[in-house]
Amino acid sequence: MIETSPSSPAPVDVVLPCLDEAEALPWVLDRIPSGWRAIVVDNGSTDGSADIARALGAHVVHEPRRGFGAACHAGLTAATADIVCFCDCDASLDPALLPTVAGPVLDGSADLVLGCRRPVTRRAWPLHARLANLELARLIRRRTGLRLHDLGPMRAARRESLHALDLTDRRSGYPLQMVVRAADAGWRVAETEMPYRPRTGRSKVTGTWLGTWHAVRDMRAVLAERPAADPVSAATAPGTGR
Repeated sequence: MIETSPSSPAPVDVVLPCLDEAEALPWVLDRIPSGWRAIVVDNGSTDGSADIARALGAHVVHEPRRGFGAACHAGLTAATADIVCFCDCDASLDPALLPTVAGPVLDGSADLVLGCRRPVTRRAWPLHARLANLELARLIRRRTGLRLHDLGPMRAARRESLHALDLTDRRSGYPLQMVVRAADAGWRVAETEMPYRPRTGRSKVTGTWLGTWHAVRDMRAVLAERPAADPVSAATAPGTGR
Protein backbone atom coordinates (compact mmCIF):
# COMPACT_ATOMS: atom_id res chain seq x y z
CA MET A 1 0.00 0.00 0.00
CA ILE A 2 1.19 3.50 -0.81
CA GLU A 3 0.27 6.04 1.84
CA THR A 4 -1.25 9.21 0.42
CA SER A 5 0.11 12.46 1.79
CA PRO A 6 -2.30 15.02 3.33
CA SER A 7 -1.47 17.46 0.48
CA SER A 8 -2.65 14.91 -2.09
CA PRO A 9 -6.08 13.65 -1.04
CA ALA A 10 -6.83 10.02 -1.81
CA PRO A 11 -9.40 9.46 -4.58
CA VAL A 12 -11.01 6.75 -2.43
CA ASP A 13 -10.98 6.07 1.30
CA VAL A 14 -11.24 2.44 2.46
CA VAL A 15 -12.81 1.90 5.89
CA LEU A 16 -11.55 -1.24 7.63
CA PRO A 17 -13.33 -2.00 10.94
CA CYS A 18 -10.84 -3.85 13.11
CA LEU A 19 -11.04 -5.91 16.29
CA ASP A 20 -7.97 -8.05 17.00
CA GLU A 21 -6.88 -8.53 13.39
CA ALA A 22 -3.10 -8.34 13.88
CA GLU A 23 -2.52 -11.52 11.89
CA ALA A 24 -4.53 -10.40 8.86
CA LEU A 25 -3.58 -6.72 8.71
CA PRO A 26 -0.25 -6.97 6.83
CA TRP A 27 -1.86 -8.87 3.95
CA VAL A 28 -4.97 -6.69 3.90
CA LEU A 29 -3.09 -3.38 3.89
CA ASP A 30 -0.62 -4.59 1.28
CA ARG A 31 -3.58 -5.23 -1.04
CA ILE A 32 -5.10 -1.74 -0.80
CA PRO A 33 -5.04 -0.16 -4.30
CA SER A 34 -2.13 2.21 -4.84
CA GLY A 35 -2.98 5.79 -3.90
CA TRP A 36 -6.13 4.88 -1.96
CA ARG A 37 -6.17 5.60 1.78
CA ALA A 38 -6.76 2.84 4.33
CA ILE A 39 -8.66 3.95 7.43
CA VAL A 40 -8.31 1.24 10.09
CA VAL A 41 -10.88 1.71 12.84
CA ASP A 42 -9.64 0.00 15.98
CA ASN A 43 -12.65 -1.14 18.00
CA GLY A 44 -10.88 -2.12 21.20
CA SER A 45 -8.18 -4.52 20.00
CA THR A 46 -5.84 -6.06 22.56
CA ASP A 47 -3.40 -7.65 20.10
CA GLY A 48 -1.60 -4.52 18.92
CA SER A 49 -3.66 -4.17 15.74
CA ALA A 50 -3.62 -0.36 15.87
CA ASP A 51 0.17 -0.18 16.16
CA ILE A 52 0.61 -2.63 13.29
CA ALA A 53 -1.79 -0.70 11.07
CA ARG A 54 -0.08 2.61 11.85
CA ALA A 55 3.37 1.15 11.16
CA LEU A 56 2.11 -0.09 7.78
CA GLY A 57 0.97 3.38 6.76
CA ALA A 58 -2.74 3.26 7.51
CA HIS A 59 -4.69 6.11 9.07
CA VAL A 60 -5.84 4.74 12.44
CA VAL A 61 -9.05 5.80 14.17
CA HIS A 62 -9.99 4.60 17.67
CA GLU A 63 -13.66 3.84 18.34
CA PRO A 64 -14.17 2.81 22.00
CA ARG A 65 -17.86 1.91 21.57
CA ARG A 66 -18.00 -1.78 20.71
CA GLY A 67 -20.03 -2.65 17.65
CA PHE A 68 -19.49 -3.23 13.95
CA GLY A 69 -21.69 -0.28 13.07
CA ALA A 70 -19.88 1.97 15.52
CA ALA A 71 -16.55 1.12 13.87
CA CYS A 72 -17.89 1.56 10.33
CA HIS A 73 -19.48 4.91 11.12
CA ALA A 74 -16.35 6.19 12.84
CA GLY A 75 -14.46 5.37 9.65
CA LEU A 76 -17.06 7.12 7.52
CA THR A 77 -16.82 10.18 9.78
CA ALA A 78 -13.02 10.18 9.41
CA ALA A 79 -13.16 9.82 5.62
CA THR A 80 -12.52 12.82 3.39
CA ALA A 81 -12.52 11.29 -0.11
CA ASP A 82 -15.56 11.62 -2.37
CA ILE A 83 -15.87 7.83 -2.62
CA VAL A 84 -15.80 5.59 0.46
CA CYS A 85 -15.36 1.82 0.40
CA PHE A 86 -15.91 -0.60 3.27
CA CYS A 87 -14.11 -3.91 3.61
CA ASP A 88 -13.69 -6.51 6.33
CA CYS A 89 -10.25 -6.59 7.88
CA ASP A 90 -9.96 -10.38 8.29
CA ALA A 91 -8.46 -11.30 4.87
CA SER A 92 -11.65 -13.06 3.75
CA LEU A 93 -12.06 -10.47 0.98
CA ASP A 94 -9.27 -9.19 -1.25
CA PRO A 95 -8.93 -5.38 -1.12
CA ALA A 96 -7.13 -5.50 -4.47
CA LEU A 97 -10.59 -6.11 -5.98
CA LEU A 98 -12.05 -2.90 -4.55
CA PRO A 99 -11.78 -1.01 -7.88
CA THR A 100 -14.34 -3.45 -9.29
CA VAL A 101 -16.76 -2.43 -6.54
CA ALA A 102 -15.99 1.29 -6.65
CA GLY A 103 -15.94 1.53 -10.45
CA PRO A 104 -19.71 1.89 -11.04
CA VAL A 105 -19.89 4.58 -8.33
CA LEU A 106 -16.92 6.44 -9.79
CA ASP A 107 -18.39 6.42 -13.30
CA GLY A 108 -21.88 7.34 -12.09
CA SER A 109 -23.68 4.19 -13.18
CA ALA A 110 -24.58 3.12 -9.61
CA ASP A 111 -25.01 4.79 -6.22
CA LEU A 112 -24.21 1.82 -3.96
CA VAL A 113 -22.34 -1.31 -5.01
CA LEU A 114 -22.09 -4.45 -2.88
CA GLY A 115 -19.56 -7.23 -3.31
CA CYS A 116 -21.61 -10.43 -3.49
CA ARG A 117 -19.60 -13.14 -1.72
CA ARG A 118 -18.88 -16.39 -3.51
CA PRO A 119 -17.09 -18.84 -1.17
CA VAL A 120 -14.01 -20.51 -2.64
CA THR A 121 -14.22 -23.37 -0.10
CA ARG A 122 -16.99 -24.74 2.13
CA ARG A 123 -15.26 -23.61 5.29
CA ALA A 124 -15.14 -20.00 4.04
CA TRP A 125 -18.82 -19.58 4.92
CA PRO A 126 -20.33 -21.73 7.71
CA LEU A 127 -23.69 -23.35 7.01
CA HIS A 128 -25.56 -21.36 9.65
CA ALA A 129 -24.21 -18.09 8.22
CA ARG A 130 -25.22 -19.04 4.66
CA LEU A 131 -28.72 -19.99 5.78
CA ALA A 132 -29.07 -16.71 7.67
CA ASN A 133 -27.89 -14.84 4.57
CA LEU A 134 -30.50 -16.53 2.36
CA GLU A 135 -33.26 -15.57 4.78
CA LEU A 136 -31.93 -12.02 4.97
CA ALA A 137 -31.92 -11.70 1.18
CA ARG A 138 -35.56 -12.80 1.14
CA LEU A 139 -36.50 -10.24 3.79
CA ILE A 140 -34.64 -7.46 1.97
CA ARG A 141 -36.49 -8.29 -1.23
CA ARG A 142 -39.83 -8.19 0.58
CA ARG A 143 -39.01 -4.91 2.37
CA THR A 144 -37.30 -2.98 -0.46
CA GLY A 145 -37.89 -4.81 -3.74
CA LEU A 146 -34.14 -5.19 -4.24
CA ARG A 147 -33.24 -8.64 -5.57
CA LEU A 148 -29.92 -8.95 -3.76
CA HIS A 149 -28.12 -12.23 -3.15
CA ASP A 150 -25.87 -11.06 -0.30
CA LEU A 151 -25.51 -8.20 2.17
CA GLY A 152 -21.90 -7.85 1.06
CA PRO A 153 -19.51 -6.27 3.57
CA MET A 154 -17.33 -4.99 0.69
CA ARG A 155 -19.14 -1.95 -0.70
CA ALA A 156 -18.74 1.52 -2.14
CA ALA A 157 -20.76 4.74 -2.25
CA ARG A 158 -20.28 8.50 -2.23
CA ARG A 159 -19.34 9.87 1.18
CA GLU A 160 -21.77 12.79 1.40
CA SER A 161 -24.63 10.64 0.13
CA LEU A 162 -23.90 8.12 2.88
CA HIS A 163 -23.97 10.88 5.49
CA ALA A 164 -27.33 12.01 4.12
CA LEU A 165 -28.79 8.58 4.93
CA ASP A 166 -28.41 9.46 8.63
CA LEU A 167 -27.47 5.92 9.66
CA THR A 168 -28.16 5.27 13.34
CA ASP A 169 -27.49 1.55 13.96
CA ARG A 170 -24.16 0.96 15.68
CA ARG A 171 -24.19 -2.83 15.85
CA SER A 172 -24.69 -5.60 13.31
CA GLY A 173 -27.59 -3.84 11.61
CA TYR A 174 -25.45 -1.03 10.15
CA PRO A 175 -24.75 -2.67 6.75
CA LEU A 176 -28.42 -3.55 6.33
CA GLN A 177 -29.63 -0.11 7.37
CA MET A 178 -27.39 1.39 4.70
CA VAL A 179 -29.00 -0.77 2.02
CA VAL A 180 -32.58 -0.30 3.25
CA ARG A 181 -32.31 3.47 3.52
CA ALA A 182 -30.54 3.67 0.16
CA ALA A 183 -33.39 1.68 -1.42
CA ASP A 184 -36.00 3.89 0.26
CA ALA A 185 -34.23 6.93 -1.20
CA GLY A 186 -34.33 5.48 -4.71
CA TRP A 187 -30.61 4.75 -5.00
CA ARG A 188 -29.34 2.53 -7.79
CA VAL A 189 -28.01 -0.49 -5.87
CA ALA A 190 -25.89 -3.07 -7.69
CA GLU A 191 -23.98 -6.26 -6.91
CA THR A 192 -20.74 -7.69 -8.24
CA GLU A 193 -19.34 -11.10 -7.36
CA MET A 194 -16.32 -11.36 -5.06
CA PRO A 195 -14.37 -14.50 -4.06
CA TYR A 196 -14.79 -15.18 -0.34
CA ARG A 197 -12.02 -17.02 1.49
CA PRO A 198 -11.72 -18.47 5.00
CA ARG A 199 -11.04 -15.60 7.35
CA THR A 200 -7.82 -15.22 9.31
CA GLY A 201 -8.51 -15.61 13.03
CA ARG A 202 -11.82 -16.08 14.84
CA SER A 203 -15.06 -14.51 13.65
CA LYS A 204 -16.74 -12.17 16.12
CA VAL A 205 -20.19 -12.52 14.56
CA THR A 206 -20.99 -15.28 12.07
CA GLY A 207 -18.43 -17.71 13.45
CA THR A 208 -20.90 -18.79 16.14
CA TRP A 209 -24.60 -19.54 16.28
CA LEU A 210 -25.03 -16.98 19.09
CA GLY A 211 -23.23 -14.28 17.13
CA THR A 212 -25.36 -15.02 14.09
CA TRP A 213 -28.54 -14.86 16.19
CA HIS A 214 -27.58 -11.45 17.59
CA ALA A 215 -26.88 -10.21 14.06
CA VAL A 216 -30.23 -11.47 12.79
CA ARG A 217 -32.00 -9.81 15.74
CA ASP A 218 -30.34 -6.45 14.99
CA MET A 219 -31.21 -6.75 11.32
CA ARG A 220 -34.85 -7.60 11.97
CA ALA A 221 -35.10 -4.35 13.96
CA VAL A 222 -33.74 -2.45 10.96
CA LEU A 223 -36.21 -4.13 8.59
CA ALA A 224 -39.04 -3.09 10.89
CA GLU A 225 -38.18 0.60 10.50
CA ARG A 226 -40.64 2.70 8.56
CA PRO A 227 -39.33 4.47 5.44
CA ALA A 228 -38.30 8.09 5.94
CA ALA A 229 -41.01 10.58 5.05
CA ASP A 230 -38.65 12.60 2.84
CA PRO A 231 -35.58 10.50 1.94
CA VAL A 232 -32.58 12.20 0.34
CA SER A 233 -31.60 10.60 -2.96
CA ALA A 234 -27.98 10.01 -3.91
CA ALA A 235 -28.46 12.31 -6.88
CA THR A 236 -29.50 15.26 -4.70
CA ALA A 237 -27.26 14.72 -1.66
CA PRO A 238 -24.94 17.70 -1.04
CA GLY A 239 -21.56 17.46 -2.72
CA THR A 240 -22.37 14.66 -5.18
CA GLY A 241 -22.15 16.94 -8.14
CA ARG A 242 -25.02 15.15 -9.86
